Amino acid sequence: MVRVLTLLCIAAAALPLHVLGAGLPTLTLTIGDHKPVVEVADTPEQRETGLMNRFSLQPDHGMLFVFDRPQPMAFWMKNTYIPLSVAFVDAKGTILNIEDMKPKDEATHWARGNALYAIEMKQGWFAGKGIEPGARVAGLPPPAKR
Repeated sequence: MVRVLTLLCIAAAALPLHVLGAGLPTLTLTIGDHKPVVEVADTPEQRETGLMNRFSLQPDHGMLFVFDRPQPMAFWMKNTYIPLSVAFVDAKGTILNIEDMKPKDEATHWARGNALYAIEMKQGWFAGKGIEPGARVAGLPPPAKR
């Protein structure tokens, strides 16, 4: 039994982080004809960690940050190794702006208005799908609880 458990632990340690995941719930959003699958970060701790310390994302997968109220917000890439694009989204589900972010860069990238959500995807995902500011996002959850 100990040997089997040891082998399972070794096998799990060898898996890529995106396979193990962060244990966050996922949902599928709709942006135009595209349906990204996002992990939902809706607590302060989950939002603070975000996609830090990960080295890959599956195609068409990302993270949705859900806040408790629309507000000015900025994102940065401390301890984040994947080049990302972030779409800031208002309470009506409209993308305000999309910013490209460099790995491990602590420069801030601001929403151009009060945002309730932010969606991080692999860098270039939004541009590659023809998604621009003004696009609508469907399937968003309600605001996070305080």
